[in-house]
Amino acid sequence: MQVIRTLNAELVYVRTPFPMGEKGLHLRNGVVTPNGPEMQALISMFGPSVKPGDQARISALVIKDKSIIFEINGGPRKKTKWYQRISVSGSGGETPIAPTDQNANPRGSMVELHFDHHVPDLKPAELKALLRPVFDFDAKSPVDAYLETVSPKVKEAIKDHKILVGMNREMVTYSKGRAEKKIREKDGEVEYEEWIYGEPPKDVEFVRLVGDEVVQMKIMKVDGAKIIRTEREVEIAPPTAVAQEAPQPVGLPDRKPTLRRPGEDEDDQNATSGQGKQKKIGLPPPQTGGPPNYQTGS
Repeated sequence: MQVIRTLNAELVYVRTPFPMGEKGLHLRNGVVTPNGPEMQALISMFGPSVKPGDQARISALVIKDKSIIFEINGGPRKKTKWYQRISVSGSGGETPIAPTDQNANPRGSMVELHFDHHVPDLKPAELKALLRPVFDFDAKSPVDAYLETVSPKVKEAIKDHKILVGMNREMVTYSKGRAEKKIREKDGEVEYEEWIYGEPPKDVEFVRLVGDEVVQMKIMKVDGAKIIRTEREVEIAPPTAVAQEAPQPVGLPDRKPTLRRPGEDEDDQNATSGQGKQKKIGLPPPQTGGPPNYQTGS
């Protein structure tokens, strides 16, 4: 009861992206899943519910045998109030006293905190420590919460309101705020955006972004000096990095790209490409006395 009273309806700052949808996140032994390409696929398909640095409200807390579910911002499922299920009926039919909004889609998400055997006796402070990978209960502002999710170099630059080549759009916004002027241009085949900060007689900063990355930083000083930086100054790992370059096992030859399925040999591949001996695959021979039957089996 103490945990429910402390955490239910609590405002927190988010430390990791939450996808919309009923799947949500899972937290076990400090590791958040899904991640990597699976997280990227969920966000691409359903959209983000909240991003790092956003404020969210714990709207529901459910304790199970081996886990605790925390719903944020109403949760991933559409819910109705108790009075929206009341209707008045008469000779003219049945009418709800508070019609539900059919277009209101759920915008929240959830995280399930898993334990190995059972949910132990926990104090609110201990539970907050376990939720540290996803929630920040101590941050005083969105900037404080966001700074805990970036590298020390980026954190220092944001605090000093500086922009480094290699930052993403979100970092630039946290560092300098929203740009008053934005220009879209094209350099050859490359499209870019120019974010402009400041006006004469002060220094003017031109931030060039290609996609989500700062590729050039140009500063026009009051005395007429011009500073241009294009060399990457910080490496930003994507929020969901895809591991495409897995090392080859020691002692095994490099595997060349192939179109063969597991279990097929070179003769099978040559047959499909028209080389070597011919081999019919996938379709049965036509039936006699009628049109060919191309139904494939399971």
